[in-house]
Order: sequence, then structure tokens, then C-alpha cells
Amino acid sequence: MSPRVTGIHHITAIAGDAQRNLNFYVGTLGLRLVKLTVNFDDPFTYHLYYGDATGAPGTLLTFFPWRGVPPGRPGDGQVTRVAFAVPPSSLPFWEDRLRSFDVAFERLEPRFGEEILSFSDPDGMGLELVAAKDLGAPPPNSADAIPSRAAIRSFHSATLAEDGMERTASLLTDTMGFRAAGEERNRFRFTVGQGGASRIVDVLCAPDSPQARMGAGSVHHIAWRTPDDAQQAQWRAELAGLRYNVSPIMDRTYFHSIYFREPGGVLFEIATDPPGMDADEPAGELGSSLKLPPWLEIQREEIERRLPRLVLPIAR
Repeated sequence: MSPRVTGIHHITAIAGDAQRNLNFYVGTLGLRLVKLTVNFDDPFTYHLYYGDATGAPGTLLTFFPWRGVPPGRPGDGQVTRVAFAVPPSSLPFWEDRLRSFDVAFERLEPRFGEEILSFSDPDGMGLELVAAKDLGAPPPNSADAIPSRAAIRSFHSATLAEDGMERTASLLTDTMGFRAAGEERNRFRFTVGQGGASRIVDVLCAPDSPQARMGAGSVHHIAWRTPDDAQQAQWRAELAGLRYNVSPIMDRTYFHSIYFREPGGVLFEIATDPPGMDADEPAGELGSSLKLPPWLEIQREEIERRLPRLVLPIAR
């Protein structure tokens, strides 16, 4: 069986101050902190995972918060917008909520028939709330301040900015199983599987944009879902056969990962659905304590001493 991706697994970005990041994504947007851990390659830096009540793939936005890191510059070779799916009638609620937290926002022209609210996080990362169709029944919501009729459900999509789209489009459609789903001006939409929320990627052809510079407010990489280890191994073999430079399979505790750069320069990851966010703590306790992989437990005392103290905000 040919390997397949089934949508977005997670998106990882860079932040400045960890507490400010936590206040915004939990306190303002009402996401759940589903994992408090560290950057496995830089263990004196947090890795914060936000998502739905269970930390399901397709809902996970994660951050490396490096205090004092210079601002990034959005541009070609980067994910420049992260879009969340919200119920169709919820945008007035979100306008009121963002206004109450002094977050500037803008209503955009409808895109592919869906209404959009655009704003940025405290580090300047571009975010959107998309009034998405066919969301189904609302999942459990961990933020009492956000009613289920308005709560963020999952990712809607991500926008890749590229100086040209043909080679990226070929990778998406010929190799990764996406299909072209429409275009509006210089934006080209691709969907995978049944389409819909968390199964959409837009490629924005922007040859006059500057090259992206990584920093605070930048997306570091986007990860795509694959069901299991066997299909991930197939992915690695196939991509290597197409002459992509693919990383070895890496154990990230909550999923297994491979990494490569797509033709436009965006760092792609293919991550397995299992083991999942409850691999090292019960679902009801997600995000409640610092979790370290086994090989870092010997350094726990030093890691805890050097990490800044965080206080979980209460969504209001």
C-alpha cells in the first residue's frame, strides 16, 4: 500500500517570552496546554504544545519560546499564516473577545466562500479564524470562557509563501496525495483525504516577497500526519528515492518524525499519529507538569532550575 498523509499533524513556531505566549494561546484563544516539555535538541528551552481537550493531531500548535530572540521576517520559503477552524456563526463572538483583549484584527474578504478574521499573536505570527463549513459536533472544550458554539476546533489550513508554486504543487499532488482544489488570484489551494478543516494547504505565489528570516513570530516547520510507523518508513524511502535530503526517523515521545525541505524551502515533517499526547500522562492531566523524555531525566534538576517559572492562565 502506498503511504499517505491524512492532513496537518502539528505546526511548530518560535516565540519570545514563554509566559506571554501561554497567556495568549490559553488565556485569550482558549486552547488547552496539552504538553509542557522541552526542546529535545535544546533542553533548557520549553516546548509548549497547545491543542484541543485531548491534544489530537490536527489541533496541535507548538512553540519554542526563546527569550530575547530577534523578530522573524515573513516571506518566501515559510508558512506565513496559520488558520484555525471555528463554527460559521462564531466570528462576532471572536471579534468581541479579541477587542476585549486589545488584539487588533481585520475581517478579510471571503476566501473560497469562507469568512475570515485575521490577526497576529504577541510575536507577530499571522493567525486566522476561518468560519469553516461541515465541522460536525463540537468536541469537549477545556476553556470554560469559550462556549462550544464558538471554540476553536482544529487547524483549518496553513499558507505557504513561495517565489514559485510549480515544484511545490508537484510534490503535494504527485507524491503526497493532495489534489488541487481551486485558485484565487495568486493563491492555490490543495486538499487531502476528504478535505475540510486540517486537510487544507494554500500555496501563495509571491515572487516579489523577501526571503523569510527565522525568528520570533516565525513558523519553524509544518508536520503532516501519517497513520503509523510502517507508512512513515515508506515515506522516508520514497522521499529519499526522489532525492530529497530526509532526516533519520526521530523519536519525539508523542510521535515519530522525519524532516525534509520542500522545493520552496519550507521545512516539512511527517509525523505518526501514535503514541499520542497521553503517552506519558493521563488525558485528564495533560500539560499539568513538566515532562521529559527518558534520556533527559538525569538532567531534570538542572533543567527545572534553568527554565523560567510559568503560571497557567485562566481563560476569562
